[in-house]
Amino acid sequence: MISLEDVYHVVSATVPLYFSMMLAYISMKWWRLFTADQCAGINMFVAKFSIPLLSFQVISNNNPYKMNLKLIFADFLQKLLAVLLLMALTKISSRGRLNWVITGLSLSTLPNTLILGIPLVKAMYGVEAEALLSQIVVLQSLIWYNLLLFLFELNATYAAPVAPSSDATDEQDAPQETQSKQAEEEIHSTARRRRVKTVLVLMTVGKKLLRNPNFHATLIGLIWASIRFRWNIKLPDIVDKSILILSTGGLGMAMFSLGLFMASRPSIIACGIKMAVISMAIKFIAGPALMTIASFAITMRGTVLKVGIVQAALPQGIVPFVFAKEYNIHPDILSTGVIFGMLIALPIALAYYSILAL
Repeated sequence: MISLEDVYHVVSATVPLYFSMMLAYISMKWWRLFTADQCAGINMFVAKFSIPLLSFQVISNNNPYKMNLKLIFADFLQKLLAVLLLMALTKISSRGRLNWVITGLSLSTLPNTLILGIPLVKAMYGVEAEALLSQIVVLQSLIWYNLLLFLFELNATYAAPVAPSSDATDEQDAPQETQSKQAEEEIHSTARRRRVKTVLVLMTVGKKLLRNPNFHATLIGLIWASIRFRWNIKLPDIVDKSILILSTGGLGMAMFSLGLFMASRPSIIACGIKMAVISMAIKFIAGPALMTIASFAITMRGTVLKVGIVQAALPQGIVPFVFAKEYNIHPDILSTGVIFGMLIALPIALAYYSILAL
């Protein structure tokens, strides 16, 4: 049973984040301390330095040899189901399909596990749950944030539709057989151009991803964790503290960037009330529902099942907003998801906790 002391620990973990956000909001809205270019620079610093170092710290402190395979499979299946569902829904509405897939994936399957989630599930299910949720954090940092970056880069790189060939001029006077051959050649030529274009786009995206600091940080973090827990080796204090001093403020700086973004908009609910309600439904209903389906599909039971569902009911993480702001893909929706998701997270998580206890 969750005590008042446990609730206090959860609140004390979230209030500092709101303090950072409100300080940024006041600094921008009332005091006019930052320009638009400076706000963009702060967000870039968070995306290129704070988050990669935070990802390294999270991954390198996790023992890769003691991962719960069922939880990993369930987490993967939940994301897969979310992508398939989003792709099906965006076929109905063709406006910016990839944009909406990215946004929907961020909302439904990437919760705020590091700050809010760990103290909450520890209070609910004990130390075992804390270790399980730490593994979810590692999976997010190692796999899903890099996948998200890949999708952002893909969306930014994908070029204009292939133009028709200059050879496909008006040939009304040509014989029917000649016209048929020309049409067939044009179809094959267009298909070849599209294949070449797809390969070029993927190569460009791959090169950009390889240059992204977050990719290097997560890869190095996994390599170091494998060495550390295999031979019980620790980083020298000089290196460890150098990383720690920048990574510790990663989430705080991300919330600061969120506060600056809020101040640049005419309304705190930047995406509008209707979209805010939809995003909350996606986060707190669709996310846990998909995790429940995935968990039962691989016969996950007990505490692992409960932790999986509760963590899916946590509010949206701040990192996807930072990336969305950097690539300018629906940051208004993701900012609203963070702000109001964290406000209503505790009662919703307690509701899921009570249901799972039945």
